Amino acid sequence: MSGENSSADDVQRVWDVVVVGAGPAGASAAYAAAVAGRRVLLLEKAELPRYKTCGGGIIGPSRDSLPPGFELPFRDRVHAVTFSHNGRFARTRRSRQMLFGLINRPEFDAQLVEHAQKAGAELRTGVAVQRVEQHGSTVPDRRTVAVVLQGGETVLARAVVGADGSASRIGAHVGVKLDQVDLGLEAEIPVPETVAEDWKGRVLIDWGPMPGSYGWVFPKGDTLTVGVISARGEGAATKRYLEDFIARLGLAGFEPSISSGHLTRCRADDSPLSRGRVLVCGDAAGLLEPWTREGISFALRSGRLAGEWAVRIAEAHDAVDTRRQALNYAFAIKAGLGVEMSVGKRMLAAFERRPGVFHAVLTGFRPAWKAFKEITQGSTSLGELVRSHPLAQRALTAFDRSRGPDAPAVAEDTVTP
Repeated sequence: MSGENSSADDVQRVWDVVVVGAGPAGASAAYAAAVAGRRVLLLEKAELPRYKTCGGGIIGPSRDSLPPGFELPFRDRVHAVTFSHNGRFARTRRSRQMLFGLINRPEFDAQLVEHAQKAGAELRTGVAVQRVEQHGSTVPDRRTVAVVLQGGETVLARAVVGADGSASRIGAHVGVKLDQVDLGLEAEIPVPETVAEDWKGRVLIDWGPMPGSYGWVFPKGDTLTVGVISARGEGAATKRYLEDFIARLGLAGFEPSISSGHLTRCRADDSPLSRGRVLVCGDAAGLLEPWTREGISFALRSGRLAGEWAVRIAEAHDAVDTRRQALNYAFAIKAGLGVEMSVGKRMLAAFERRPGVFHAVLTGFRPAWKAFKEITQGSTSLGELVRSHPLAQRALTAFDRSRGPDAPAVAEDTVTP
């Protein structure tokens, strides 16, 4: 902090960056700002570690976005995927190289926070944020944001990063607009060793009965994470899909250790990413892949960018410079993650209309399986794939134009879940 501000800061400490929410997005933002040498406060309303409804798949872009020296706490490494279409036409595809890894969120999130702390960020847990204010009596000057906690305490910052999840208070302050809301239901099911062995190294992805829905089984040692997701408003049907899915897999006799639900929210194209000295990232910004609803890689990548640009905003001396830095942050998000989201929306629209065609192509067309592998392993992205492969461009354009009935799925293989 510069000398001209030291007297004011001594009255009440002013942090360079305050990050609200200690999930992957918030921890990444705190790490990025702390590594830059800034005074960073990370606020989390829960006590850590805490459970989050999440499949826990760590794809290539997630691995590439982790701090140096981060040791992933993998519970399993996936080399095979069984695809099915509403329980039928199961077919398994395999890869010599790992496709992606599986983690438990409590361990993963806590480890990310530890890296942020080692970089110099200070953590406060059990702290709920009521609101942020950029004007008024709580704000000493135009370079400061007041973060008002439940109970009345006020924390001051030069920049604030909102990473407080899909029901974000900071997102409400910024004015985040949502384009797609989905309901995910999940059960953590402890299973005997013999059952766990059957699933080791292999996941199941089932294209579901409702438009745009799908289910998954992710093995994590002696526990299977089993979940489904579908559009919000289909709550009863989504619950029934999960129950049928679990029964069909022969897992209904095992008692889940945790059953949970979660709404995923996807931003509208014109949704803001900042307001004044406040940025949003991850779920708080509605950043996730619309088709698969994969959010961890989006959280890690957007969190890192938010932390880097929060440092620049903290250094800004006037509204013009603040606005310039906030616009640069929005540009960085839209140029990368925004492109992937745009393609993902098109993929979801096509998948909602013709899931059988998707199943047939993914399981029966070698280039499609190769593309799946490259995306999960991180050698390409959905956006890059469509941009650089004429065949992928033509296929997606054909899906965009298609309005016909669902094509027949491929014949059933002998490989079953």
